[in-house]
Amino acid sequence: MSNEVLNSLLREYEQKKLNAELDLEKRKTELYKKLPELQKIDDEINHLSFQTAKNILNKNESISTSDFKQKIEELKYKKACILHDANIPADYLKPHYSCSICNDTGYVTKNNYETEMCSCLKQKLLDISFNKSNMSNLDKENFDTFNANLYSDDVDIAKYKFNISPRTNILNIKQKCIEFVENFNNPDSKNLLFTGNTGLRKNFYV
Repeated sequence: MSNEVLNSLLREYEQKKLNAELDLEKRKTELYKKLPELQKIDDEINHLSFQTAKNILNKNESISTSDFKQKIEELKYKKACILHDANIPADYLKPHYSCSICNDTGYVTKNNYETEMCSCLKQKLLDISFNKSNMSNLDKENFDTFNANLYSDDVDIAKYKFNISPRTNILNIKQKCIEFVENFNNPDSKNLLFTGNTGLRKNFYV
């Protein structure tokens, strides 16, 4: 997959993330007008969070960090009660991202603080590769729907250069293909190469 495709997807992610955050600000503004107490609580939570971070950075032991945290938790509980009484979902004042795993960034941070591609972005890249591979009809064209009856049961060495029928031959080929797929990640597995003149039915038929 080219960097151009990945960069294009990441720009889409940036836009989705921005849209979710803009939507949150709009909902906040509307809700604060109806319930102004919520804005006061959020402002106080933000202020206490800033003071907590400042206290930690300055190593100010005269002010207990735990006191700040306790006040923040009390305010959050008060906020949750207000939302509940107003029949407003608890996540109403949170961004509604398309992906709750990466928050529409395309990447997640692991326990060792390293980042890796989110499953949603991996899936998008796979979908693009899949669409470019001309294999979009796998629900109809697969091993289960393969029709061996299109091939003759007649053994004709002079015509086919085999001492087995075309149907037996194609079923052997099918089995080899299945084995190839099942062992695709095996480094010792060999590749498949289909060769032959036009009209020899190298394509898949249903």
